[in-house]
Amino acid sequence: MSGLTRIPAPDGVAAAAQYTHVVLGTGRLVAVSGQLPLDERGRTVGEGDPRAQARQVFENLRRCLAAAGATFDDVVKLTYFVTDMAHMPAIREARAAHIPDDRLPAASAVQVAALVRPEFLMEIEAFAVVGA
Repeated sequence: MSGLTRIPAPDGVAAAAQYTHVVLGTGRLVAVSGQLPLDERGRTVGEGDPRAQARQVFENLRRCLAAAGATFDDVVKLTYFVTDMAHMPAIREARAAHIPDDRLPAASAVQVAALVRPEFLMEIEAFAVVGA
């Protein structure tokens, strides 16, 4: 695991169940652009199915992180862009397959009117810090 410090709930801030309020890290920053539910050939995975889309997005994130020498253990921040907040349980389920509850990164969730293509239900970006 990387040299990250997590502060789940700073004094005077309510604890959050689905993310960590503050994550500190020293090392090389890795920024991963928002990933979409596309397979390696650019085909949409799971049209209309938030669970299938979330699984594909997290797999794409994993591959992007690996290309930079990072893993989900190094992730300090995730940003979720969703067309409907009702997709968040599917995202949390897919995230749980990669990130244990005791290592949750900081996070933000934003509901948007639309993404780049109408069949996309979500886009997720990541920031990671590798090494100390």
